[in-house]
Formats: sequence, structure tokens, C-alpha cells
Amino acid sequence: MIIRRKTRQIKVGNVKIGGDAPVSVQSMTKTDTRDVASTVKQIKRLEKAGCDIIRVAVPDIGAARAIRGIKKSINIPLVADIHFHYQLAIEAINSGADKIRLNPGNIKNRKDIEQVVKLAKKKNIPIRIGINSGSVPLPSPHPLPKGERERVRGMTKAALNYIKFFEDMDFYDIIISLKASDVITTIGACREMAGLCDYPFHLGVTAAGPYKCGIVKSSVAIGALLAEGIGDTIRVSLTGDPEEEVIAAKDILASLELKKGGIDIISCPTCGRCEVDLVKIVRSLENAVRTTQYAVRGNRGLKVAVMGCVVNGPGEAKEADIGIAAGKRSGMLIKKGKMIKKVREKDFVKVLLDEIKDFTNR
Repeated sequence: MIIRRKTRQIKVGNVKIGGDAPVSVQSMTKTDTRDVASTVKQIKRLEKAGCDIIRVAVPDIGAARAIRGIKKSINIPLVADIHFHYQLAIEAINSGADKIRLNPGNIKNRKDIEQVVKLAKKKNIPIRIGINSGSVPLPSPHPLPKGERERVRGMTKAALNYIKFFEDMDFYDIIISLKASDVITTIGACREMAGLCDYPFHLGVTAAGPYKCGIVKSSVAIGALLAEGIGDTIRVSLTGDPEEEVIAAKDILASLELKKGGIDIISCPTCGRCEVDLVKIVRSLENAVRTTQYAVRGNRGLKVAVMGCVVNGPGEAKEADIGIAAGKRSGMLIKKGKMIKKVREKDFVKVLLDEIKDFTNR
């Protein structure tokens, strides 16, 4: 059982972060924020995939003002991502943003920060202090381990200095993120910072890369921290479709049993004993359930096993809610540990989908 770090609780729109609230999933739109219709369309897709909080880029006043129109058509809290110009934060708050993110690497003037904090306090809007290794001057990551320690120290120092600005103004609705493009620095910075404050953390690896590489980096860093009880909201940053970010984030949480619901497919890697085309079957099943992958809400998660032979197959299938243990060109459908019927190989996917649909419609 994971014992989570105790933090104060912050509210972003109708989503609670920290305290005893579940770990929430975030993503960021990849549209031009000024294009309200396209941005809303993408957010709607992310809502359906299970995104809890959405962030939008605010590069100019037009993007900040577009928040007003976007907010009217979406159902999840919206975060304004602010860099370089504090006036954009002011405009975003006035346009209805539920939270803003400030980057200490490029918004540094104390008087500017004070104006933002005063308005956020007045409007009851939380602020994320988002430290990125690419924005805060840090030493080279090499050689390790000395370079790593210096980079971690530089990130935590930048965060603490910024936090002091806020606390001096009696503002505590703060969320912290410390992200690097490498796993070791990200983990190290979050671990160190966790012992220095009680603010909730937003986790992620910045610029994690394309799908496969980004999934690995993000899973290792986010998963390691969550397993230690560190982290209250997460984003998997991928070069690609933001829907994949949401699905990956939910998979990370499900693997640590930090989020219930969804469909967990268990399948063996196959070997010389397998007498069905298990790779094709599992790929077809995975693609088919994508549209209903997270339609299983609350505590009604579903574990589906697709096993290729008689060694571990029957046992794994019996431990799942629904499973098929394969033999030669056929398999046995098992539900809740009971053998139900023999199924032909060509019908594996159809039979499993029928069972999944029956479960999700209950």
C-alpha cells in the first residue's frame, strides 16, 4: 500500500489537488489557443479520454482573452500557461482561468509577481510554480553524480525563492512542479523538495520525447515518485496526440492502484508453446477497447487476461475478471475464476469485447 505524502489541499475549479484527493490527470492542448473552436474540440476529446485538468498555452493577449470563450464550452478546469509577460497572467485570470502556471525562469520581477498574486488571491485562483530545467540556469548534467546534485540544488533553490515571494504576501494556494528532461534530475529534485514544503506536487518529465521514449521516461520518473507517495497531479508530456498523454497517465496510476476504473489487459509475452496468434489478438483487442478504455468509472475497474498457453494461462485468467486461456487454435473463456465455454481462436476478440461491453453497461 502506498502511503502518500501529506500536503495541504488546493482546489482548481471543481478538482481538488493534494490532501486526501485522488491523483489527478492533466494534459495540454496542442492547438492555437486563439482558435477557440479547434481548442474546444481537442479538449472535448481529452475529457472523454479521462483528462481531469487541461492547460493551454498563452503566448499573447489574444490567447489570454480566448480563455473566456473556451471556458464556456468545456467541463474540466482550465490552466493558463504563462511565460515572459506577467500581463498575460492578469488577462488570463480576468478571462476565467481556474489556475495559472508561472515560470520562475522568465517571470522574475518582484513587482510583476506581486500584481499577479494579488489578483489571484482576490479571485481565489491557485498558482503553479513551474520549474523547468531548461528555463532555470543550471550547471551541465555532466559529470554525474556531482552535476546531478548541483542541478537538483539549483531547481529547489529557484522554487524556494519563488515560494517566499508568495508567502510574504500571505498566499498559499500553491502547487509546485520541478521538471527536467532527464529522469534522474526530475526524481532527485522532487524528492529533495518534498522534504522542504507541504505544497502539493505536479509531476512530469519535460520534453520527454516521442511516444515510446516519452512513455518510458515518464513512467519511470512519475512511477518512482508516486510509489514513494510523492505527487498529487501528473502530466505525461509526449510529442504527439495529447489523448495518448491522458491514456498513459491513467495507465501509470492504474499500475500503482492509485486510480480505479478502466480496462487492464493482462497478456503473456508468448513463447514456443503458444499455438494461437496472440500478438495479433491482443493488438486487435487493445485497439478495440480504446474507445471504452476508461468508460469504466468509479471502483468498477476490469481486468482482462489473454494468455497463450497452459503453463500460466489458466491461473492468470482465473485471477482476472474475464480471461481466455489458449490452447491449440482455441481457448477457454473464464469469468471470475469459473470456466464458461470453449472459444475458437478467430472469435477471441469478439467474445471478449462482448463480455467487456456487458460489464461496462451494468
